[in-house]
Amino acid sequence: MEKEIKTKKAKVVRAKKEKKTLGALEAQVYSQAGKEVETVKLPESIFALPWKADLVHQVVVSLMTNKRTNLAHTKTRGEVSGGGKKPWQQKGLGRARHGSTRSPIWVHGGVAHGPRKEKNYERKVNKKMKAKALFTIISKKFRDGEVFFLDSLKTSAPKAKEGLAVLKNLSKIKGGEYILAKRQNSAYIAVQKMEENLNRSFRNFGNIKLDEVRNINPLDVLNYKYLVIDNPAEAFKFLEAKMK
Repeated sequence: MEKEIKTKKAKVVRAKKEKKTLGALEAQVYSQAGKEVETVKLPESIFALPWKADLVHQVVVSLMTNKRTNLAHTKTRGEVSGGGKKPWQQKGLGRARHGSTRSPIWVHGGVAHGPRKEKNYERKVNKKMKAKALFTIISKKFRDGEVFFLDSLKTSAPKAKEGLAVLKNLSKIKGGEYILAKRQNSAYIAVQKMEENLNRSFRNFGNIKLDEVRNINPLDVLNYKYLVIDNPAEAFKFLEAKMK
């Protein structure tokens, strides 16, 4: 009984903290030099959603199965070579009767009930359901201090040192210390338009993924620790349109 009461109290405290956090729907926008530029208001439909584990799990698992490549394939007795001749006569030898050496009970015979590449693992994911799961993940990351906003992201030359300079500046922001320290799945950077200089400046960093906002999806946002959004005003317009 006491354990149940403590659990209920913990849930109430957690809910109050979450509600208090959701009320502060403003965030600081930084320059790529890591300096504060302005404050942006965040839409509640994207950054103020409560965590729904069942929804996120269903969408993420469905997206993962849709990406699955079906490689396992076994041959049936009709597909393996040989077996055209009856091994021995039906009667008179005292041996078990067989019609083909390609039977599943024979060595080098066909496989019964084995995996086939024709199997379809795809699952349908509704558009609004996928968007809701995406916003739920973004809201959770925002509450955990793992979402950053940049006013603009550009590089003057297609060089990795320019991309590294941007990452070093971002790592100086409070909460972003692990952008450079994390060896894998560090940050997902969503930009408005993929420019050649920008792409070449970041493509050699294995722990960073640079992509356009239109390609943002629950899998990538969940896999990477940090989410960096370029030009937040335009990004919000695109994201809100996903629920219409």
